Amino acid sequence: MTNFLPALYEGHAPITLQTLFRDALEAYDDWDEDMPEPIVSFEGKVVPISAVFDWMRPCTDIMPANMLGIVTDRLTKPWSGTGPLDEMTVSTAARVMSVLVRRRLLRFGRGSIEAFAERFNHPMGPGQPG
Repeated sequence: MTNFLPALYEGHAPITLQTLFRDALEAYDDWDEDMPEPIVSFEGKVVPISAVFDWMRPCTDIMPANMLGIVTDRLTKPWSGTGPLDEMTVSTAARVMSVLVRRRLLRFGRGSIEAFAERFNHPMGPGQPG
């Protein structure tokens, strides 16, 4: 499903993937608990945020400071990296976010696109709000 996303180059993501990752983080940040998994758009195709996080798991780039809070605010323990500046890689952030998405989907009980599509594919009958 995500084979149309650009490949990493020696562990580094092109700017288009970095932007998509940021969009997925922001979509997670805006995700209401009772809603299906958010989707983001890449070159006219929709991608569930879980697919973006899974795709970025091998990325060795350092997380930009302006996106770090979305990840670290959801950790149960304070972040402490092993580098000289306690830097978090995109790989670490993607792994954390993958777990958080899976947990939320388990609580929600359904996948993203399936639940969203079902909501809009039921024919409206008499007396149903529309």
